[in-house]
Amino acid sequence: MQKHIRTLGVLALVVSAFGVGLYTGVAERISETVSAQSITYITSDKAPTGIDEGQLWRVWHLLEQQYIPTHSSSTMPTAEERLYGAIAGLTDSYGDPYTVFLPPADAKVFQEDISGAFGGVGMELGLKEGVIVVVAPLKDSPAEKAGVRSGDQVLAVDGKPTQGMTVDAAVKLIRGKQGTTVKLTFGRTGEPKPLEISIVRDIISIPVLKSYSTQDGIFVIELYSFSANSTELFRKALREYFESGNTKMILDLRGNPGGYLEAAVEMASFFLPVGEVVVSEDFKGKQPANEHRSVGYNVFQNKKLSMAILIDQGSASASEILAGALQQHGVAKLVGARTFGKGSVQQLIDIGGGAQIKITIARWLTPNGNSISEGGLTPDIKVDRTIEDVKAGKDPQKSAAVSWLVTQ
Repeated sequence: MQKHIRTLGVLALVVSAFGVGLYTGVAERISETVSAQSITYITSDKAPTGIDEGQLWRVWHLLEQQYIPTHSSSTMPTAEERLYGAIAGLTDSYGDPYTVFLPPADAKVFQEDISGAFGGVGMELGLKEGVIVVVAPLKDSPAEKAGVRSGDQVLAVDGKPTQGMTVDAAVKLIRGKQGTTVKLTFGRTGEPKPLEISIVRDIISIPVLKSYSTQDGIFVIELYSFSANSTELFRKALREYFESGNTKMILDLRGNPGGYLEAAVEMASFFLPVGEVVVSEDFKGKQPANEHRSVGYNVFQNKKLSMAILIDQGSASASEILAGALQQHGVAKLVGARTFGKGSVQQLIDIGGGAQIKITIARWLTPNGNSISEGGLTPDIKVDRTIEDVKAGKDPQKSAAVSWLVTQ
């Protein structure tokens, strides 16, 4: 059984702290780090057949012999830097924002993202149609308090345009020491011109869960991330639900960029019989599909439950896995807007010298076989929530969920 170091989600930025893609966060799911030599289908470091490898080395020597810097302050790249540039170009040729080469310095930063906290602004970044976008700002983070919204396009960081930039590169620019300021330029739907927002970096504390009962007799669980301790907190929230005597529930996954795969499967297991498929990993025939099934806690068996799940474009990865499973098994209705659509699995591989490569090796499929990456999840009850709604303290998505639940 492979271990997953964070995650399922988009690349995270947490510009913050946690996880993979981290917070740098969305939940990519990253399998346990392995070495290139340990992968059985890699048999040689010799050149593949059918290509003229001499082209690469001819260009290498031509540059070495002919290139002259145009500025006196320019420096020549070292042999190692040239090698890493060639590897990065190879990975870039696949056109997948989640398949990236990490030279030693970047690999070290990535491992720090996985294992600890650091200064950032607290938002998740992803790539849509070649543009870096905010998947979701973390609750109570500097980014959220500064007015950053899901769907905002990150156009520049401290004046440096992000066009053509990878999510990893943007994360490196945005992250920094606690107390320092980063100026971000955003494009936002409905705004006639870009917005410039200066945010003071902080050490990001990632919230997990909040639960409460409403006057309408509805129990609400707001789940902000799928962290290492989220399953136990979710279990306690369900205990509170049973003690409340309510039979109606809202699970709010809006702005939840993802987290641990195991947490999503465990949470789905509270609602599903043993053996029901929660999500599948499709390797496109390169290895057998891997199905993640309910362990069968099924605590609502023989108990009345009417359930609505709130989703929006900030719901990604593990959120999409949990919501998709409960929707397609008939446990809950999805209310809100279409989700982000982050449904791929990455493998982190050591290639020597401290460098690593992160490769997309599979895609997530919902129980009915739909690829999460292809458009995300569609709500059963579509309701938008505008910036004007947020500013006015209105929540039409939650109101729609309540209206549906009171009829059940």
